[in-house]
Amino acid sequence: MHASEWRRANFEITTDQARLDLDKIHAFLALQSNWAKDITRPTVEKSVRNSLCFGLFHGRDQVGFARVISDRATIAYLGDVFVLPEYRGRGLAKWLMDCVISHPDLQNLRRWILVTDDAHGLYRKYGFTPLASPESFMELHNPEVYKLDDVISSD
Repeated sequence: MHASEWRRANFEITTDQARLDLDKIHAFLALQSNWAKDITRPTVEKSVRNSLCFGLFHGRDQVGFARVISDRATIAYLGDVFVLPEYRGRGLAKWLMDCVISHPDLQNLRRWILVTDDAHGLYRKYGFTPLASPESFMELHNPEVYKLDDVISSD
């Protein structure tokens, strides 16, 4: 699949998975995020491999990331969006979202979904709203799964 790229000043966003810094992505998700705390490196690798990923770079250094799970026809789930703290406040998260939303493989989808604790303002700018019918949505959630990964991988 052809990688998409966007450039702005000394920054670049790419969907080329070969350029992603999995160590940096894993470190942020496992240690700094509130949604994927303690996620294992093999789980991050598998999630990246099976998703459309957007790496945000300053020169050769990865400073941000976003991941989309989608059938590319009807639905997309946006997750793992982050910009490293030292790069925040420069409009990079907004630019990252501009690139995600405009990606050619993610056009004309019936539904986008995401989960966020604190970035409602950012996502609202892209048309995201609270669930219109939350009673229609269900989930199967296992918050201990990353601890199980540790047990399985140590066997």
